[in-house]
Amino acid sequence: MLVGVDLGAGASFDATLDELALLAESAGDTPVARLIARRKAPDAALFLGSGKADELKALVAESGGQCVIFDQALSPTQQRNLERHLGVEVLDRTGLILEIFAARAQSHEGKLQVELAQLQYLSNRLVRRWTHLERQRGGVGHRGGPGERQIELDRRMIGERIKALKARLDKVKRQRGTQRRSRERAGTFRVSLIGYTNAGKSTLFNALVKARSYAADQLFATLDTTTRQLYLEDARRSVSLSDTVGFIRDLPHTLVKAFAATLQEAADADLLLHVVDASSPVLAEQRVEVERVLAEIDAAGIPQILVYNKLDQLDEEQRPRVLVDRLELDGGRRIPRVFVSALRGVGLAELRALVSEALLADGGEAGAPDASVSGAPVRDDAEPSDHDPIPASVLLQRHA
Repeated sequence: MLVGVDLGAGASFDATLDELALLAESAGDTPVARLIARRKAPDAALFLGSGKADELKALVAESGGQCVIFDQALSPTQQRNLERHLGVEVLDRTGLILEIFAARAQSHEGKLQVELAQLQYLSNRLVRRWTHLERQRGGVGHRGGPGERQIELDRRMIGERIKALKARLDKVKRQRGTQRRSRERAGTFRVSLIGYTNAGKSTLFNALVKARSYAADQLFATLDTTTRQLYLEDARRSVSLSDTVGFIRDLPHTLVKAFAATLQEAADADLLLHVVDASSPVLAEQRVEVERVLAEIDAAGIPQILVYNKLDQLDEEQRPRVLVDRLELDGGRRIPRVFVSALRGVGLAELRALVSEALLADGGEAGAPDASVSGAPVRDDAEPSDHDPIPASVLLQRHA
C-alpha cells in the first residue's frame, strides 16, 4: 500500500507515486493500491490526519495489504501511531531505501556503510518501542521498569557499534586516500560516472571498459564503487573510470554521510560524466536532484559532461538531430551534452571524444604513459567479529 502526501509548495511530491512503486518492487514488495492526501502541514500524530488515516485503514483491509509505505519521512511517533491505527507494518521512504541498500550491499565496505546508516536511523526510533514491558514500577525509591532498562541497553549497544563502524570506515577512507594519491602521483586523469539511480550508469560503464559489473533495470542495482582503465584513442592514453552509487530524490542524509568514502570518488574526480535517463518524463527534476547532492559533497564545481542515455527508448520524433551539443544551465553556464545508447553502443565514440577533449584541456599530454589503476573495490581487511554487538538488521527486526 503506497501513500503520498502533498504538503504544497516547497515540499517534494510525486503525484503518481511511480518512483515509490519502483522502490517497493526493488525491495521485493508488490504495490496493491495507492492513496494521495493533501495537507498544509503534516499531522503531528498520524502525518496525514485522522480522517485520511481511517480511509487508509479501510483501503488496507479491502486490498489485503500487509505493509503501508509512505513517500515522505515519518517521525518515530507518527510511525508508531500509524502502525497501531492501521494494524500493519508502516515504513517511510528512508526506511525503504535502507532496506534496499542492506539487500544490495556486496562488499565489506558497502555493508559497513549501510549498517551505519541503519543504526543512525534506528537510534532515533527506540523511544517507547518497549511498551509491551512494564514502564514504571512506581513508589518512592523505585527506578524505571524493564522496558526502560532495555532501551538503555540498546542505546548503549547501538552507540558502541556506531563508534566501531565509524572507525572501520575511517580506515577505508584512508585506504581510498592512499589509492587516490597514488593515482595523482602517476598523473592519472580521474573520471567518475554519477547520476540518478537506474539511469544506466553501470551499463554505460560496462560498454566503455568492457567490464562485467552488475547492471539491471532496477533502482540501486549498484552500491559499490568499481574502477577500471578507459583507453582513449584520440588522446592515446588511459584514464581511470569509476562507477558510483546512484542518487535519488530525498536521499536520506544519514546515507549521504555513511557513504562518504564511496561518494568521495566523485568529489575527487577531474571530470564527471553525469548520466541522465533521456526517456524519463522527469529527467529535469532528476538532474537537479543529482546537482543538489553534488553540492552537498562539495563536487558541484567539477567539470561535467551530460550523458543522455537510453536513446534507443525514445520515439523517432523525440530523438535529437545531432548527438553532441551544449546545454545552458542556470547562471548561463554551458556544458557539453552527448546522447548515447549504452545498450546499443550508439554515441560512445562521441562520448570518448568529449572525454579526450576534457583530458587535453586539463593539461594531459597525448601519448602519456598509461597509469595503473586497480579495478577492485577497496575493502576493509578486518572481517566482522563473531563477538561484535548485535547488527542493525537484528535490532530493526526487534523494534519492528
